[in-house]
Amino acid sequence: ESDDAGGDLLAALVKDFAEALMHNLQETFANLPRGEFDGVVQLLSDPRLRIHLIGGRFTDALALYLSVHLRILRPGVSHLQEQESNWRDQLLDMGKRDVLLVFDIRRYQPSLQRLAHAAAARQVRIILLTDQWLSPIVRVATHVLSARIAAPSVWDSSTALLALSESLLAEVSRHGWDKSRRRIQELEEMRDQLNETGI
Repeated sequence: ESDDAGGDLLAALVKDFAEALMHNLQETFANLPRGEFDGVVQLLSDPRLRIHLIGGRFTDALALYLSVHLRILRPGVSHLQEQESNWRDQLLDMGKRDVLLVFDIRRYQPSLQRLAHAAAARQVRIILLTDQWLSPIVRVATHVLSARIAAPSVWDSSTALLALSESLLAEVSRHGWDKSRRRIQELEEMRDQLNETGI
């Protein structure tokens, strides 16, 4: 009987958690400003612009995930990593033909704020993916997309941020599919050649 009670409690907790995540997804997409979303897609699709991505302690994994996919679709994509002191070297080469996409959710990361402000001062366009409470980077952002992150847990949820990232990928793919398809074909041919040489 105690096992049944424990199982019922676990099922209820899982159900509550799943419902919270689904609510986050629904609220995120129901309140997504179409103009902002389209503006981000335009920037990410423009082959004349260089795209740089970075996130915070927990969200940098999302920045890496998005950058890996964008690199397949288009040239000029980089994921900023390592130490803050190394970002300055990369910032030196940024200007008005660059876009910096930043993931920043609570507890907002001061180092990301410093990077965004320094990049904005160099006329870099800033895309901010943040939570419903909005990172202070919003002050220098060209475009802002927010996702619901609250969950019945000691941790915030990145589910809606990931879904938002994947929806951007889907639109960028559709937007420049002719060029992306040729790029993907070349990539597959390169993989085949490397496999044949045993590398």
